Formats: sequence, structure tokens, C-alpha cells
Amino acid sequence: MKLNKTLIILIAVVVFGVLIYTTSTSQVPTGYTGIVTTFGRVEDYTLEAGFHFKSPFQNVVMMDNREQKTSFRTQSFSSDIQQVDIDGSINFSINQATAMNLYRQVGTSYFNTLVMPRLLENTKAVFSKYTAENLVAARETLSKTIREQLAGEMERYGINIISVSIENIDFTDSFTDAVEQKQVAAQKKLQAEIEQEQKTMETQQQAERQRISAEAQAAVKKIEADAAAYATRVQAEAEAEANQKIAASLTETLIQWQQANAWDGKLPTYMGGSGATLPILNLQSSPETPAQQNE
Repeated sequence: MKLNKTLIILIAVVVFGVLIYTTSTSQVPTGYTGIVTTFGRVEDYTLEAGFHFKSPFQNVVMMDNREQKTSFRTQSFSSDIQQVDIDGSINFSINQATAMNLYRQVGTSYFNTLVMPRLLENTKAVFSKYTAENLVAARETLSKTIREQLAGEMERYGINIISVSIENIDFTDSFTDAVEQKQVAAQKKLQAEIEQEQKTMETQQQAERQRISAEAQAAVKKIEADAAAYATRVQAEAEAEANQKIAASLTETLIQWQQANAWDGKLPTYMGGSGATLPILNLQSSPETPAQQNE
């Protein structure tokens, strides 16, 4: 009987000890914040990662304070009323020092209750400011703007919005086809402009080559003309010099001798003088007079 009583007491002590241990201690895992509540009332302090003692009447709620990533999908309309399907993701974390206020105001489902609705609303508002054609090129700007707006709203709750990424933007098939047709038309126009510029450049190059060729031909002709003029001038100078030498060598006797050698033995038929030309009678060739015939 005594042994049984001792065993019962020992068991009761162990059970009580285990009960005290389980209700008076708490283990907070790494990356989590312990929110302490007493009979449901949230205390103004939090428990960091590690082993902690607490009152048996207190409860510890674990809230993840690590950086978290969640994907989202929504639809919006551009400023030109084009439907847009959006795929994105958000990275966020909670402030460990103010986690009890977040739990007090919103609870552990703060993301679905608070962050996601405001994320979708801001995304639609930002997208509505851009035309559908400009949305794709402005993806980085869209992500930055959504993040800045959402971060300002979530700051007072102790939620840190680290980044927002717009990963995919999809339009209706009709709009996509229209964009493709526009791109094809733009490419054809660009190709035509390039070909026209090529032709213009070739024409300009041809004209430049013709100009250079004409200038070269003109230069050659000028050189030839200069050479011909120089040859003519040299020849004229040589002839003038020769004439000067001939003139210097002529004498009156030499002139008379040359005239005598050049005479053919015939007298001139006419003689000019005092402005009148008179015939010269050739007595030797005239007919015999009557006196000569009587003799």
C-alpha cells in the first residue's frame, strides 16, 4: 500500500511538472516572432527566437518575420480600354518590433486580409494610366510605382514591401494581332526607308564619282592646253630668234644677188607709179613698121 501511494505521488509530481513545463515555457523557432497573449489580450512585447518562460495563463502565437514571396494574378484595363492579364510576385516581411500591433489589428492572416487586396487595387490603378502599347515597355516602371504606393500604405502596419515584380503582361488575341500587324507595317516602312536611303546614297556616290571624273578630265585638258601653249610659245620664240638671226645676216648685196637669181628674164608688163599703172611697150614683140617692110 505504501509503495502504491509513493508511486502515485511520484507520477502525480511528474505529471504536474510536465504540465508546468508545457504551460510555463515556450520555444520560438528561428525566423519567427512570438506574440504573447494573456487571456486573449495582446501584450506590448514580443519574444525573439529561443527558449522563454511565461505564465501558464499566457499563450504564444508564432508569426513568420522572414522575407516571404507570394505570386499573384489579376486583370486590369489600360487607359485605352484594353483588357490586360497580369502575372506578378511580391516580396515582403514584417517588422519584428511591431509584430504585436499587426497581430492586434489584423491577425495572422494579414497578407490575405490587408496586403493582397491593396496590391491588386494599386496594380489596376497604375496600369490604367498607360496605354496598352506602352505597358510592355514600362514594365520596370510599373513594378517600381506599385511597390512605392503599396509600401507607403503598409508602413503603418509594420509590413515591409521589399519588391513588386510584374512578370508577365498578356493582352487579348485581337489586340495582339493588331500590334503584330502594326509592327509588320512599321518594319516594311523602315525597310522601304532604308532602301530609299541606299538608292539616294548610291546616286550621290555616282554623282560624286562623275564630278571627280569631270574634274580629273578638266585637269588633264588644262595640262594638255598648258603644254600646247608652252610648245607654241617655245616654237614662236625659236622662230622669232631665227628670224632675228636671218635679218641680222641680210645685206644689200645679198638681197640684190638673191633677186637676180630669182628673176626669170622677163620684164614686167606694167609699172606702177604716182598712183597709176602704165603698160610697158614691148618693142621687140611688136609688128614691123611700114618703113621696115619697104627696106
